[in-house]
Amino acid sequence: MFALPHHLSRKGIIGLNQRNAGIILPFNDRKKYPLVDDKAQTKKLAIAAGLAVPELYGDIAYAGQVKQFPSIIEGHREFVIKPAQGAGGDGIIVIKNRFGEYFQKANGQLVDQDTLLFHIQNALGGVFSLGGQPDRVLIEYCVQFDPVFERISYQGVPDVRVIVFLGVPIMAMVRLPTRMSDGRANLHQGAIGTGVDLSCGHTLSAVWMNKVVDRHPDTLEPVSGVQIPHWDQILDISARTWELTGLGYQGVDIVLDKEFGPLILELNARPGLNIQIANKAGLQPRLDSVLAHRDELETPEQRVAFARKHFAAGAQPSV
Repeated sequence: MFALPHHLSRKGIIGLNQRNAGIILPFNDRKKYPLVDDKAQTKKLAIAAGLAVPELYGDIAYAGQVKQFPSIIEGHREFVIKPAQGAGGDGIIVIKNRFGEYFQKANGQLVDQDTLLFHIQNALGGVFSLGGQPDRVLIEYCVQFDPVFERISYQGVPDVRVIVFLGVPIMAMVRLPTRMSDGRANLHQGAIGTGVDLSCGHTLSAVWMNKVVDRHPDTLEPVSGVQIPHWDQILDISARTWELTGLGYQGVDIVLDKEFGPLILELNARPGLNIQIANKAGLQPRLDSVLAHRDELETPEQRVAFARKHFAAGAQPSV
């Protein structure tokens, strides 16, 4: 990636090279990457730490187990098929209903069981995994998203992405599925990213296809000014993931279920940078602020209080 223009750099906007060499390399031990690159491992870690995750219905580890798929989904009209080592939402299929041997995806499209079995076989072969390595497939609970998102999301399940640095939540956004994203909450597939005021959980401006927008492209509803439920709990969960993985810089993806509340969906050792556009703020001043005060931020409670005070919308991070 080319160097950032000076006016962006002055605003504290960081680019890929700076993220990789200046943040990920010194603060993320590569030996710990499997803890977040493998969603099955992440789920086990979270459960052991008492953090809620979507229920796992079944785990298909090799081709001979694919025949177990019908029994795994028996009794479930809705479920999610997810490659354990997939990235950026690749390979994820969200099923919202079933009609005999046919299944309805989040975008309304009908597929038959053979299509899903073929998809699972491909996933096991590494078609969707990082580096094309053989993978395993998780079949899990399909989150019933909180009603607050009904006006500003197209089908699919919205999630909250929080960037955490040395255990401090430093920036957040809500990722809202669109028709283009096929119901998935991934920006590079066409979802919207809406910035969030860390102090209170109100949504701010938004980015869609690298452009700032103020309305959802499908529902045409304003995406700013929405209060995210369970915000205190979301910040607390995010701060505790540092102890979970030991990664200094990571993205925490949390979904809000209308019955179970916040659930950890996955963790990411290389979170993207469009969150800066969504918040109209750069990450660098917040990173510098945490580094300057890191000795004072020992507990999750201290780290959340620091984030609320110093990284509220419009605040100038102290160094």
